[in-house]
Amino acid sequence: MKIYVGNLSYTTSEEDIRTAFSPFGAVDSVDVIMDRGTGRSKGFGFVEMSVDAEGQAAIDALNGKELDGRSLNVNVARPREERPQSSSRY
Repeated sequence: MKIYVGNLSYTTSEEDIRTAFSPFGAVDSVDVIMDRGTGRSKGFGFVEMSVDAEGQAAIDALNGKELDGRSLNVNVARPREERPQSSSRY
């Protein structure tokens, strides 16, 4: 199960997120999305958990909970929407 984690503090690390999710089951991966230009967190990321029931338990427990001073927004990740490519003319 892929889980969206939003409203992250810019200082929240992948390890911080893994620690928050681990009590609910095995965490396969954590990915904090970084801005290519600044190298700073964009304030959201994704967690993958193999067992859907454990992922749902984590969502139920962590949505709205505070981590690093921010109230988390946690839910099942939606598939990425295709965005049109911007055409730059130089």
